[in-house]
Amino acid sequence: MQMGPWQILVIGIVVLVLFGRGKISNLMGEVGKGITSFKKGIKDGTEEIEAENQAARDVTPADKDKV
Repeated sequence: MQMGPWQILVIGIVVLVLFGRGKISNLMGEVGKGITSFKKGIKDGTEEIEAENQAARDVTPADKDKV
């Protein structure tokens, strides 16, 4: 069963009536902050993994004759 545009509109109006504009606005603000925090965490984790991989590549001996 697929929802049409009228059904989505009715659900939106019911949610707006039940919760009010202020609560929905606050909720959307918190969702936005959560998404931003998630993206920042992913970026930081990726940078940390890349730094560890780069450090692992730089472990080669400087002079092979001294070994």
